[in-house]
Amino acid sequence: MSCGQPHEMDCREMLAEVWTLLDHECDEDYRHKLEQHLDECSPCLEQYGLEEKLKLLFARKCGGDHASVDFRERLRAAIREAVVRRPDGTTVEIVQTAIEVRREQG
Repeated sequence: MSCGQPHEMDCREMLAEVWTLLDHECDEDYRHKLEQHLDECSPCLEQYGLEEKLKLLFARKCGGDHASVDFRERLRAAIREAVVRRPDGTTVEIVQTAIEVRREQG
C-alpha cells in the first residue's frame, strides 16, 4: 500500500511496524519516525486506528487469557482476506498482521 505521497518512511514499512508502535517496542527515535509518518499520511493513520481498536478489543474480550496458537493463525488468515471498499472506490487491504495478546499490569 502507498498513499502516493513522498515520505521519509515508505507506507509498507510503516504498516509493517504498526504493532511495534502500539506495543511500545521501539526506541524513541524510531517511534518519532513512525509517528511523523502517521502525521503526514491519513491512509496509514486510518490503518493504525483499526489496529489500535483491534488491540483494545482483544484486551477487553480475552480478559487477560492468552489466545492459542491455532486461534491466532486462524485470525491472521481471516484478517489477511479482509478487504475494505470505500465509497470513493478505493480499497484497503491488510498485507501484514502481527497478533499478540498480553495481560496488562496494574
